[in-house]
Amino acid sequence: MSLIKAGTEVPYRVTFLSMTARPDNQTALPQDIMLERAMDPPLWYFFALYDAVGRDYEWVDQHNRPEAELRAFLESPLVELWVAKRGGVPQGFFILDFTDPPICDLAYFGLTPNAVGQGLGRALLNQALAQAWDGAGVTSVTINTCTLDHPRALALYQSAGFVAERFEDRSRVLTRDRDTSLHPA
Repeated sequence: MSLIKAGTEVPYRVTFLSMTARPDNQTALPQDIMLERAMDPPLWYFFALYDAVGRDYEWVDQHNRPEAELRAFLESPLVELWVAKRGGVPQGFFILDFTDPPICDLAYFGLTPNAVGQGLGRALLNQALAQAWDGAGVTSVTINTCTLDHPRALALYQSAGFVAERFEDRSRVLTRDRDTSLHPA
C-alpha cells in the first residue's frame, strides 16, 4: 500500500483534450446496463454519484461551488446528467455540457468503484460520445483529466479519439488519505 496522508500538498497535471469528428468505434453497453438521463437531479443525487466515482481521485471541487450556481448548472436544459445502472444500482455517470456551442464538454465521466475493471469504461464513454455528437450543431467535444484521476483515464480518452490540446501543472492539498495502490496503471 502506498498511502499519501490527507493534508499533504501534491502536484498534478491537468490535460485538456478535444475531438473534432465523431469516432467510428462503438462498443455497446452490456445488455444488463441501463442508461438513464436524470432530469433536474437534486444536489444530493449529484453528490452521491460525484462522491462515489471521485472520492478516490480527490474530486472535491463541486463541494466548494456555491449551491445556487451548482443547482443552476444541473437544472440547465443545456446540461445532461446520464447514469449507467445495473440492477438499479449506479455503475457510473457522465455529464454533457452544451452551454458553449458548438462545443459539447464532457464535464464529468467516471465509474463507481464496483464497476472499475469490469470492462464498462469504454462502452460508457462511447455512449457519452454518441450522446454528445447527437447534440444540435456540435462540432467538437472536449474533456479534461488529471494525474489524480484513474491512471488509465487519459489513455482511454486518447484511444477513443481525443487529442491533448494543452496541459496545466497544479497542486492541491489532499482532503482524504490517498491510497495510490487502489488503482494501479
